[in-house]
Amino acid sequence: MKSGAGGTDSQDWAEMLLRMFLRWGERHRMAVEFIEEAEGEEAGIKSATIRVEGRRAFGLLKSERGVHRLVRLSPFDSAHRRHTSFVLVEVTPEVEDDVTVDIDPKDVREDVYRSSGAGGQHVNKTSSAVRLTHIPTGIVVTCQNERSQHQNRDVAWRVLRSRLLAVAQAAHAERISELKGESLPAEWGSQIRSYVLHPYTMVKDHRTAHEVGNVQAVLDGDIDSFQEAYLRWAAGNLDAAQHPPPPD
Repeated sequence: MKSGAGGTDSQDWAEMLLRMFLRWGERHRMAVEFIEEAEGEEAGIKSATIRVEGRRAFGLLKSERGVHRLVRLSPFDSAHRRHTSFVLVEVTPEVEDDVTVDIDPKDVREDVYRSSGAGGQHVNKTSSAVRLTHIPTGIVVTCQNERSQHQNRDVAWRVLRSRLLAVAQAAHAERISELKGESLPAEWGSQIRSYVLHPYTMVKDHRTAHEVGNVQAVLDGDIDSFQEAYLRWAAGNLDAAQHPPPPD
């Protein structure tokens, strides 16, 4: 996940979302591993990457992919005005060893550095961090949680392969929609859900229209109803695409 427009408020919002997903993982007894976490200057986090392992982990969490919007009275504004913050959540499946993702080593720049700097409370401060930059796409992957540079490099390459596979699949889906003459909104940068804390309290998913009034419960990890609504919505869209109505 990455904090977006909104400065310190967005970085604080990113940390709130991270906590929400961690609580959700605890509820479902899923193993969560921190890969990287970059702290904000004043509060919150700029970005974080976690690995979630458990039954149907990707199938459930893909409902969270997109931009999450928070509206609240800012605790960082001396005038206590209402602020809107955005955080982008990316969800990709882990690429298995038997899945081929061709990456030219010449297209990847590797930087190695010590992880003793700002990296969040969850990282091993003595690790040697590795940052991979895929030059053609601009995708950057950082890993600083493992105990050795070799382990960090292996994890970073695995994450990079997963993200490049997701990019390739998205490009393929976009190409198919062009061939079919359909116009589908891009997920990147789209606002999928709003969390409103002022002047009223509500969480609403803009894809499914599902909404919940108990915002605190949602932020404590109770997002199952949103995931179920998304799965029904996605299944309905898939069925409509596979069985279009007959022409008039």
